[in-house]
Amino acid sequence: MSTSPPAVPLLLGKGQSEAVLYPKLANRHGLISGATGTGKTISLQVLAEGFSALGVPVFLADVKGDLSGMSQPGAPNPKIEQRLTQLGISDHNYTGFPVTFWDIFGEQGLPLRTTISEMGPLLLARLLDLNEVQSGLLNLVFKVADEQGLLLLDLKDLRAMLRHVSDNAKTLSAEYGNVSSTSVAAIQRQLLVLDEQGGGHFFGEPALRIDDLMRRDAAGRGIINILAADKLIRSPIVYSTFLLWLLAELFEQLPEVGDPDRPKLVFVFDEAHLLFKDTPKALQDKIEQVVRLIRSKGVGVYFVTQTPMDVPDSVLGQLGNRVQHALRAFTPRDQKVVRAAAETFRGDGTLDVAAAITELGVGEALVSCLDPKGSPQVVQRTLICPPRSLIGPIPAMTRDRIISAEPLYAYYKAEIDRESAYELLNKKAAAAVEAAQQQAEAPESVAPKKGGRERQGVVEAMTKSAMRAIGSQLGRQIIRGILGAITGGRGR
Repeated sequence: MSTSPPAVPLLLGKGQSEAVLYPKLANRHGLISGATGTGKTISLQVLAEGFSALGVPVFLADVKGDLSGMSQPGAPNPKIEQRLTQLGISDHNYTGFPVTFWDIFGEQGLPLRTTISEMGPLLLARLLDLNEVQSGLLNLVFKVADEQGLLLLDLKDLRAMLRHVSDNAKTLSAEYGNVSSTSVAAIQRQLLVLDEQGGGHFFGEPALRIDDLMRRDAAGRGIINILAADKLIRSPIVYSTFLLWLLAELFEQLPEVGDPDRPKLVFVFDEAHLLFKDTPKALQDKIEQVVRLIRSKGVGVYFVTQTPMDVPDSVLGQLGNRVQHALRAFTPRDQKVVRAAAETFRGDGTLDVAAAITELGVGEALVSCLDPKGSPQVVQRTLICPPRSLIGPIPAMTRDRIISAEPLYAYYKAEIDRESAYELLNKKAAAAVEAAQQQAEAPESVAPKKGGRERQGVVEAMTKSAMRAIGSQLGRQIIRGILGAITGGRGR
């Protein structure tokens, strides 16, 4: 393992003094907010570069498709040179950073998958937009699968399991309560919608190994993991649920680390408003709990969104490091948002924070990070440092070359389809067909003469039922793919 560089403060920019983020307090989480086009992406890029230079791996979603340039050195231009002069920076070296590209669809990066079991019923219910009754049935499906040793790895496993529960509804209802065929059908329809949105790509194997997000290069720099999300963001619930699953997996798998001198990983949640939009209270409570406790695992979580009001107060209060870009105040509602955003900062009376928020230029922000004692610093108007890496996307051929040279490429590229619920239930159905056929073909002398026609009718019904089960499952071959569990219950 390479040695990490010294944990020096991370320079974000300069105002009346240097605006720095202390690595020891970086796992107290943070927020980058501002209207579209005000420079949030540049602040995010500077933040990711700084953490990487400190040996801290970063995971972030590239929702606009313009962060791939971090893999290449930047180039001088008049605007950057002017900003460096304003900041008094003379040792700005242009350099690329170690990057691993990921993509749920496997098109612009390594395929990023999880299994149905790892996602769990709570997040899967959110992903499928199920009501309370349907969510209860989904919990039952997971319980029955666990009890019968049936692995749920991909969508065809879940479909097969739903049919299995439906076929055994009478028996299961006696133990667990009513198993509604209407709810089974509703979940099946939602699975079809998810598949049409590309969700089938999310579930399967090999599933993501969390350790693969926490690597450093030979020089000790943290790997910047970039998830291609420009296509994924078109399905907002899928996007936000996936990132929530990943955050939950980090919380579940990582050990307690006490009080480290820097984070083990920084997790960036762009378009954070999607995480909290129309989120049930129970799930929002879980999100708050994970954000509050995950810092003890050495993970810093940074939300990126348009206004601080996109984040619930219960979570916002946990975000100690703030970068606020410009907001517009054209309407009374906008003005209310600006005032509310201003109230989240600690001022000293020398700066009209609310007025400053509307006056900030591109690449300028109000910055307040935690001081070495863990208290919020007085907010200051800050010119953000320019990135050292390339601003904007790289050509597709360059990205492909980086992906194919990735040490993890061979492991993740090949999809695995091991025996799971789908295959085992198929075998069971096939065995039932064979047994029914053998019984039907038995010599007449062996079978009782009385009620022979009745026996034959039962055999025919069993055979037809088993054949329908096989036919319906074999006819539902699907693509494979993502998403995990915030409450544990791992099934791999």
